[in-house]
Amino acid sequence: MATIDAYAVLGNPIGHSKSPEIHTLFAKQTAQALVYTADLVALDGFQQYVKQFQADGGCGLNITVPFKQEAWAVVDQRNDLAELAGAVNTIMFKNGQLLGFNTDGLGLVKDLIENCHIPLAEQRVLLLGAGGATRGVVLPLFQAGVKSMTIANRTAQKAEALATLFSEYGDVNGVGLDAICGSFDVVINATAAGLNRDVPQIDPTFVKNALCYDMMYGDKPTAFVEWANSHGATRAFDGLGMLVEQAAGAFLIWRGVGAKTEE
Repeated sequence: MATIDAYAVLGNPIGHSKSPEIHTLFAKQTAQALVYTADLVALDGFQQYVKQFQADGGCGLNITVPFKQEAWAVVDQRNDLAELAGAVNTIMFKNGQLLGFNTDGLGLVKDLIENCHIPLAEQRVLLLGAGGATRGVVLPLFQAGVKSMTIANRTAQKAEALATLFSEYGDVNGVGLDAICGSFDVVINATAAGLNRDVPQIDPTFVKNALCYDMMYGDKPTAFVEWANSHGATRAFDGLGMLVEQAAGAFLIWRGVGAKTEE
């Protein structure tokens, strides 16, 4: 009898996750035998949960809010993108080791360009938030050719630190939410404000005539998508496509086969 490999996504909260549905569809599409669950982890229990999942024979994990930076510290090895990002969203167990990857940025870029038809080359980008989600997407955005990037965060020092970290890769600066200036072609919300149906406290003029994207997603338009549309955004998208594309990246790492994401 063939064994069924176990995978999970860990987060807090986690009830909204569509990852189990996505990976189940990927498995069916590619004839892979696996089970994938969404597991709620106590805020102080991440490391122990990972160890237990590994001990129980699990094969890999996805990591979401708020554990991506803690996952970076827990793994034994990281790929280059995860190393620089300081955040891990995908863990593979191999030969007793925890291998860490970050597929967020590549998933975001693929969704923006291929699914949302948002051009990135030579675009001025406003990136809201300075947590694990942001850290994973800065370099892939620069690799996609963005002209400049402003990272804005409630705590300005965190945004400034991130801008310094990535300064060698492109024109980037970090500011507080109340100190944003200039105009932007693309505005990306990487904050967790949407978990409470809130939006980042920024001047709405920054989303007017801009292409807007919220990394959050839901069964109805997110608070940021609704807010952006109500303040003159050219178009606004939620992060479901990013979720699907980063999941495909994780699936490829784990299983060695690519999944079709269009459907």
